[in-house]
Amino acid sequence: MRNLDVATLRALVAVADAGGVTRAAGFLHLTQSAVSMQIKRIEELLDLQLLDRSGRTVSFTASGDQLLSYARRMVALNDEVVGRLTAQEFTGTLRLGVPHDVVHPAIPQVLKKFNAAYPAIRIALEASHTLILHQMFAKGECDVILTTETAVAPGGVTLAERPLNWVGAPGGAAWRQRPLNIAFGRLCTFRPLVVGALDNAGIPWQMLLETDNDSSIHATVSADLAVFTSIEGTEPQQLVPIDHGGALPDLPMQKINLYKTAGKLSEPLEHLVNVLTAQLGAG
Repeated sequence: MRNLDVATLRALVAVADAGGVTRAAGFLHLTQSAVSMQIKRIEELLDLQLLDRSGRTVSFTASGDQLLSYARRMVALNDEVVGRLTAQEFTGTLRLGVPHDVVHPAIPQVLKKFNAAYPAIRIALEASHTLILHQMFAKGECDVILTTETAVAPGGVTLAERPLNWVGAPGGAAWRQRPLNIAFGRLCTFRPLVVGALDNAGIPWQMLLETDNDSSIHATVSADLAVFTSIEGTEPQQLVPIDHGGALPDLPMQKINLYKTAGKLSEPLEHLVNVLTAQLGAG
């Protein structure tokens, strides 16, 4: 009988989530060679090739993708068992601040993974604007915050850097109109970047909607009355990046940054930071 080891399955999941062996090694606090050896051990046990190593980046074979699905469930079940039986001494609340546009799709998975490991700890999730989150963090109202910025302030670490895209209704034509109708939140950090880019490109524009309600923006853009912007991979499901062919100006890359409480972290807070780093950094 051949038995799969949870540690090796965890390495497989880490490689998938981190996008490569090197980053997975950092997340697991192992050397790159140790992670590679764990993957090789599973391949030898199953007599299957799980990773396609022929290209510049590591990708999963069909067998690897199939095993990955099982591995996620087995690792999650292992963590749930350990968490339920041993982590009850950790109680209380951790306060996590996240920009509105970064909540989906990553944060639900973060909360799920953290709860499996520390079920007695509540995550108080605060979704707001980057400016507000910085203010809350400075006042000690959040233990960890994520931000979307063009730079990183002292004490922060960049988890990912992604394009800022123009977004509109599927098959929409609002982006062709002049003046260009745009819709933004009053405190959105993207707004001055967008306005500056339009002005520099000599494209006339008008603020069709200025609001604190993201749902109002999404409804307006869905109706093809205006356009707005979002970080690649975070656009609402009913909206799509605009293939404008250069008719709209390029926008600056955005950093997804993490700021955490200074000093030695508690075990649960360190775990939360690690899960955020793996989940957001994978994008």
